[in-house]
Amino acid sequence: MKIKANKLIATLMASCLLLLAGCTTLYPNQSMVNKMFPKAQGESLAGQPMTLPDAFKGEYHILLLGYVQGAQFDIDRWLIGLDMKSVALPVYEIPTIQGWIPRMISSTIDNGMRKGIPEEIWRVVVTVYEDGESIQAFTGNENPRNSRTLLLSPNGTILYAHDRGFSVTALNELISAYETNLKVSPNP
Repeated sequence: MKIKANKLIATLMASCLLLLAGCTTLYPNQSMVNKMFPKAQGESLAGQPMTLPDAFKGEYHILLLGYVQGAQFDIDRWLIGLDMKSVALPVYEIPTIQGWIPRMISSTIDNGMRKGIPEEIWRVVVTVYEDGESIQAFTGNENPRNSRTLLLSPNGTILYAHDRGFSVTALNELISAYETNLKVSPNP
C-alpha cells in the first residue's frame, strides 16, 4: 500500500511540475542597457513589500534576477565574485516567477526559500510574482538557468546587463561600467 501511495505522490508531483512548466511563456533575450527597469511589486523574504525600481532610487544597485530554481547556482557565482572583488554596492536577489499557479502557492515557495537562505539576508531577496511575466518579457528568459545580472543607476536606468552566465570577464565589465558611470555622475 505504501508503494502505491509513493507512486501516486510522485505522479502528482510530476504532473504539477509539468503544469508549472507549461504555464511559462518563452521570451527572447533583450538588450536592456540604457532602459529603465520596469515597475514591479515584490516582497522581501523578511516580509517587506517593495516597489522596484523605486526602492533602489538614489543609489547604484546590482540586481541578480533568477527565473528558475536552477539559476541559484549562477547567482551564487556572481555573489562570490562580487565578494572576492570587494564590490561595495548593494546587491539584491530577485526571484522573478511568472504564472498564476506560482502566485497561488507563493507562500509555500517563499517558505522553501527561507529554509535555504540565512535569515540575515532575507531583506535582500525580493520575490516578484504578479509582475514576474512583465519582467521576464522585458529581459527575455531564454536560458533561464542564467541569472539576469543588472547594474542600476540611482534613477533606475540599466547601465549594465548580462544574461549569459557568470564569467570573470562579465564581472570585470560590470565593475568597469559602475566605475565609468561614477566618474561621469559622481553625485548620484
